[in-house]
Amino acid sequence: MTRITVAKGDGIGPEIMDATLDIILAAGAQLELDEIQVGEQVYLAGNSAGIAKESWEVIRRNKVFLKAPITTPQGGGYKSLNVTTRKFLGLYANVRPCLSLHPYVKTKHPHMDLVIVRENEEDLYAGIEHQQTDEVVQCLKLISRPGCEKIIRYAFEYARQYERKKVTCFTKDNIMKQTDGLFHQVFDEIAAEYPDIENEHWIIDIGAAKMADTPELFDVIVMPNLYGDVLSDVAAQIAGSVGLAGSANLGEECAMFEAIHGSAPRRAGQNLANPSGLLQGAVMMLIHIGQTDVAEKVQNAWLKTIEDGIHTYDLYKEGISTQKVGTKEFAQAVIANLGQKPSTLKAVNLANGTPLNLPKYQRKPPARKELVGVDVFVHWNGTNPDELARLLKPLESEKTTLSMITNRGIKVWPDGFSETFCTDHWRCRFKPAKGNTLGKLDLIFLLVKAVENNIDTIKTENLYDFNGKPAFSLGQGQ
Repeated sequence: MTRITVAKGDGIGPEIMDATLDIILAAGAQLELDEIQVGEQVYLAGNSAGIAKESWEVIRRNKVFLKAPITTPQGGGYKSLNVTTRKFLGLYANVRPCLSLHPYVKTKHPHMDLVIVRENEEDLYAGIEHQQTDEVVQCLKLISRPGCEKIIRYAFEYARQYERKKVTCFTKDNIMKQTDGLFHQVFDEIAAEYPDIENEHWIIDIGAAKMADTPELFDVIVMPNLYGDVLSDVAAQIAGSVGLAGSANLGEECAMFEAIHGSAPRRAGQNLANPSGLLQGAVMMLIHIGQTDVAEKVQNAWLKTIEDGIHTYDLYKEGISTQKVGTKEFAQAVIANLGQKPSTLKAVNLANGTPLNLPKYQRKPPARKELVGVDVFVHWNGTNPDELARLLKPLESEKTTLSMITNRGIKVWPDGFSETFCTDHWRCRFKPAKGNTLGKLDLIFLLVKAVENNIDTIKTENLYDFNGKPAFSLGQGQ
């Protein structure tokens, strides 16, 4: 018997959760349920997180959380509970299987069967944003070695566990050479530990185009957070419907399972919603807690129900479907099929499966780190980079010299182009003067000079070499 936490959510959430629980309990799931309230009503009661402290305690105690979709009120500074939960609980892996149910669910890709493994905690979803100047805002893209190693190793272990043949990595490291470059580098390192599994890397734009056109070429795809968020929805939709896809969010201690679709408030309370997405999340939950025999029974009964043409309104098609049913009736049909298997769709065999047990991240020895310059970001309303360089000259010293100015990443001084459009946000790179080394006090001295010369500095980024290699980007065109 496993005690889990359940949240019925908002909109269609309560209906699809009731249907899901009815199915898995009828199949013999050994569960004790602790229900908590999260979402819209909690937000509107004045809790900007959408969840009470007492509910966190229940989730952390039980370690397993089955959550229906919630509604986040518009405006008011409300933070996404999904993102918050993933980060607080260390749910670093988001796993989204995308399987074609052709010919019973319409798709252009009848042979599609892939799994997207998305990094779940960092990248641009760190949510660190600032307005820098009148014209420029920034969002920090954070990629860590632990984050890369954990998610990539998970992808290879998943492939090995489920006898999948290939793991593909998507990044944009031809542009983001430091952040996406690290993800690609770690992928290559870990792939070498799994010689039995084919590996490949695609640049995200052509990889996404290929996935949308011929998804049958892919098996397991691992990628950073933002790309994984976008492409997992694309993959679910081209497989048949976002409404059919479930999601597992997995960490070293806790796990959360959900549908990938939203709360659909316009369909709430009408006995219309398709519970399949949440049911797929619940199947992954059953596998996670070791009740794989029940998971197999539920999945095969669900496939048999789809194959029988018993469909909710979103899937119903004349000539394919045999019966249009509501949420409750669909659940009853799946329950009636427990113990049966599909005849056309591929039945699953999970009974011998075991939950993945990944090693904890081991921190590497620190690299040799050397300060080799500083980027000083300046708010300046002028348009001529040569004029800005002249204003910055008094900041130079026997230790530091101005080496470059960029605007939105493109080098505009020295030898810039007059055609380049410039905003009021300037990156001014200072490097050591010939024969000198830099210390932190030299950077402070530089900023003091900026204040004395009425230069509006808005932030700095130190430039380092790690183990003798530059660990910062050049200016575009440099």
